[in-house]
Amino acid sequence: MAGLFELLGILAFSFALNLIPFAGPSNLFIASNAALWVDADIFTVGFLVALGSATAKFIHYMVTFFLSGFMSQERRKRLDVAGLKVKRWATLALFVVAATPLPDEPVIIPLGLMKYSPVKVFSAYFAGKLLIGVVGAYFGQLSETIFASVLDQTALMALSIILTIVITVILMKVDVAKLMERVFKRKSS
Repeated sequence: MAGLFELLGILAFSFALNLIPFAGPSNLFIASNAALWVDADIFTVGFLVALGSATAKFIHYMVTFFLSGFMSQERRKRLDVAGLKVKRWATLALFVVAATPLPDEPVIIPLGLMKYSPVKVFSAYFAGKLLIGVVGAYFGQLSETIFASVLDQTALMALSIILTIVITVILMKVDVAKLMERVFKRKSS
């Protein structure tokens, strides 16, 4: 079983990589590799990756939340009007960008400027990252189980990176907005 420092390492690594705006790697990648490095169950790995990621992005959110106080009244009014239109879908949008390789700053930063609920931001983002973190940890452990007898640890990590890139490319090619629109149309039909 993983030691405390290994678990804290996952949390710190996820936090540090997600603190980099617009450039952090996929959390699927982080979780799958963490599952290869550390002997812990997939939920623990996914939870730590999600907590580190959500905490880092919450810092981005809070910075823009407080910076919005320095905006002119005119801009504040325009943001409030836009906020009324966005609030209905904001939680779902946060969950979707957190659970996919879509960039999250284009959602997090405007919500901070609109002063959207900090609890909703953290909760929705954490839930999406928990989903992708657990899936990533599962893929990491699955690849280790399947290929451990054939490949060494370095080759497993390389395979994990390659699979992460392939999955990310596939997910990037899927138009999430159209997919969600189709799902909601089917439910209402």
